[in-house]
Amino acid sequence: MTAPILELELKLLLEAIFLRFHYDFRSYSMASLKRRVETALVKLRCDTVSALQDKILHDPDSFPVLLQQLTVQVSDMFRDPSFWKGLRERIVPELRTYPSLKFWTAGCSAGEEVYSLAILLQEENLLDRSMIYATDINPEALTKASTGIYPMERLPTFTENHRLAGGKRSLSEYYTADYGSAVFHRSLRAHTVFSDHSLATDSVFAEVQMVLCRNVLIYFDRDLQNRALGLFKDALCRRGFLGLGSRETLQFTAHMSAFQSLIPEDRWYQRC
Repeated sequence: MTAPILELELKLLLEAIFLRFHYDFRSYSMASLKRRVETALVKLRCDTVSALQDKILHDPDSFPVLLQQLTVQVSDMFRDPSFWKGLRERIVPELRTYPSLKFWTAGCSAGEEVYSLAILLQEENLLDRSMIYATDINPEALTKASTGIYPMERLPTFTENHRLAGGKRSLSEYYTADYGSAVFHRSLRAHTVFSDHSLATDSVFAEVQMVLCRNVLIYFDRDLQNRALGLFKDALCRRGFLGLGSRETLQFTAHMSAFQSLIPEDRWYQRC
């Protein structure tokens, strides 16, 4: 298949997804989407992108499989420990000055970042006066995140990351081992609302003191990056904090002037 035909098929597929299912991937990075669609072709046993489009339009069980491939993100709890250590040491002291706190974790996927944040807030005695909004466009990911269940084989990495991030207690105090899985305590998500939200089409829903959106913007084209950053800017209170992924930056974006770099090496920014 020639590259122009493949690109045309991809654009038609994304248009069909938007018109039929109201998920807008049209401004996502085409290179990233191509890789994910190729994986979906194998899973759904389709030879071409056009065949995949036909399948999702006529087989209602196939679209969730495709959606999972288009939105899946792989993460770990306390991923990039220095990022979380910077939050604990440099930002938490300022968060203590607020009588109540609201956090937005955008693109929360399976919830590793949500539980990392909740544990850190618990250790800093801030969780009881906090509300965490955890959003994603994938309902299956949100359901998984809301359970707080992860395979035990992932716990050594989670535990080491937590230690390097300045954890004040053993991570094992926050979960119960059960039949090969770690079930994180219900108290960690008692202050969390899991909700469907698209950075491509939806609006701001609350004023918050912090936004975490890590390793999501890299999948967007420049226009969608600017849209998402505009939402974060509008959601953040004055002097609120924005945390991005290690490969993401505000440089050369439309909203660069609305923020100042706080911890450059860990991609922490503060709203002006």
